[in-house]
Parts: sequence; structure tokens; C-alpha cells
Amino acid sequence: MYSIIDIEATGGNAKQGKITEIAIIRFDGKSIIDRYSTLVNPKRSIPRYVQKLTGINNSMVTNAPTFHDIADKVLAHINGSCFVAHNVEADYSFIRAEMKASGKSFSCDRLCTLELSQRLIHDAPSHGLAKICDHLDIQVEDRHRAEGDALATVELFKHLLDRDVYGLISKLKRKK
Repeated sequence: MYSIIDIEATGGNAKQGKITEIAIIRFDGKSIIDRYSTLVNPKRSIPRYVQKLTGINNSMVTNAPTFHDIADKVLAHINGSCFVAHNVEADYSFIRAEMKASGKSFSCDRLCTLELSQRLIHDAPSHGLAKICDHLDIQVEDRHRAEGDALATVELFKHLLDRDVYGLISKLKRKK
């Protein structure tokens, strides 16, 4: 079982930024089993350039739950699965930092679709999510929004699973 995850945040790293949106899509390797998506109140102002990039503004998150409020739901959706994301260490570090701040321990196996695409799709001119999706004719709706990017990552992951004839995915899985 996989949890394909995308987050949006106030800044570029987990030490300074806070999550503003999260999407988790449970995927069994063939089909989407479950979805969870919510805006998150970061308890700080969202920089203008981030608002412009994501379309998420301060008024949108004012009445959203804080990460602390949803930490147990997030754990329930990820539990027992492999955490999958495009540039996995970025998303994982944000969630791990938010869990720690909420008094929760968090650790799970991880897979990076960015790294996998670099190893399995050699003819792609670039491997950023938008570019690799364009290369594979994957529709990306709501780019730079957590659910839109997570759904695109599901489609990318399906392509990667189909191309993985030598078991590279199981070899590249980062253990807890």
C-alpha cells in the first residue's frame, strides 16, 4: 500500500516553513483506495510569492484546522503504507517536523517519484513534476495545489510501476 502525498507550505524548508495544505491519496498499486485533503492553518502569514504560486491566501486558511488538529488523521491515512512523493524528502521533512511539533513520532518507508523517473524514464528532457507529466501526457489540474499535484503523482507512479521490470522501486525504497 502506498500513500501518495503532496503538501503546500509557507516556505521552502521544514525548519522555517509551515504546511498550508496537505493531500494524501491511498493507492494499492492499481487503484485509488482513499483520499484525504485539507487546507491547514499555518498560524503565520503566507508570503505573497507563495500565495501567487499556490493560490492559497491567508483568508483561505484562517478557519482551517492547524496541523496539530489533523495530526491523528494524517497518521491514520499514512499508517501501514509507503510514503510516496515527488521529491519525497521535502514533503516528508515538513510532515515529520509538524508531527514532532504536535508531540507525535513519525517514521515510515519512503519512495521518491522524482528519483524513480530519473532512473526509469531516460528520454524525458526534465524530471520536475510538471515537465515529466507533460512528457508522459499526464493531465495536471490545480498545479501547485496539494490534491492536484498528488493526483498527478499517482498517475506518474502508475507509469513508473509499469516501467519497473527489474524491481528498482523495491530497491530504492528508503526504510524507516
